[in-house]
Amino acid sequence: MAAVSLSKSERAYIQSSLKAHPPLRADGRGLLDFRTVLLETGVAPLANGSARLNIGKMAREGGGGTEVVAAVKLEVEDVETGDGVDGGRVVCSVTCSPAAYSHLSSNALDELQHDLSVILQQTIAHPSLHPKNLTIIPRKKAWLLNLDAVVLSDAGNVVDALFMAARAALWDAKVPRTRAVQYRAPETLKSSRNDAPGAMDVDEGTSGFDTRDMARTAADFELPDYWDEGEVLDGRDKWPICVTLNLLPSVHLLDATLAEEASILLRLHLMFSFAPSAPPILQSMRLLGPAELELKDLKDSIAVGERYAKELFTALESKLREEDNRRNIKARDRFALMR
Repeated sequence: MAAVSLSKSERAYIQSSLKAHPPLRADGRGLLDFRTVLLETGVAPLANGSARLNIGKMAREGGGGTEVVAAVKLEVEDVETGDGVDGGRVVCSVTCSPAAYSHLSSNALDELQHDLSVILQQTIAHPSLHPKNLTIIPRKKAWLLNLDAVVLSDAGNVVDALFMAARAALWDAKVPRTRAVQYRAPETLKSSRNDAPGAMDVDEGTSGFDTRDMARTAADFELPDYWDEGEVLDGRDKWPICVTLNLLPSVHLLDATLAEEASILLRLHLMFSFAPSAPPILQSMRLLGPAELELKDLKDSIAVGERYAKELFTALESKLREEDNRRNIKARDRFALMR
């Protein structure tokens, strides 16, 4: 995925700088320091949840960095006659902007999009993370959750940015509340007094629609909420994040730039979820690169990666709650102006 081509001497110079005492990085960061992370939720008005994330944006120039936009869109699926699954399903896809990877051919870009989509799908759509509130009518209708992410620019560490943006969009998502609707054919009843000769027929039938709680026999549903209202996704606190360990002999670093990624022999992607009052769970991992990693070193890397992931998760959680407060204040202000 690196967009830079380095000579052997350049690669050796970067590697020796990273392994120096103290280590040296081109932007002056420590080995475990992240670049500036900017996050905003609710950026796509027509989505059920959305977020824009940037890692490494240049403060003075106002551009640069790795930027990802993620959005959640819910669709109704028919379980009986369509592709729907009872309980709902989750589908993830990643699109890479050609401007972000102008050095890649169309086939190489398609392969990159496919690889990133597979990583996201296999992790986010795992049954252990499946939200419980994607059912509309049991065994009849359910929500299809589409999580679409677009990589607008890549300045390194795109997988971590992708998972942070996906988590933020899922956190921001609202599931519309539904109410089951049953249709019953109206019955025409006659009172006993109408049995007399010449008596008038009296129709005492009821309305054909009944919106009481009839989930078992419901034929359809209605939305009592507006499109932008509803409840948050079940289990949103445990959506995973990714931390990437860039491994060199004797050292490792976080949030690598493109030049550093091109110089690294191994990258280890670790996807952790941190559910409240539960131990951390390693949802998935992927090792990329031509070098080898001993089993002992792999276990040690997972252990330190868990610690880094927890710190990243805590910082992201704090920012997401700030975004919730910011948007709620804006909504209250708009409501006050309408009164």
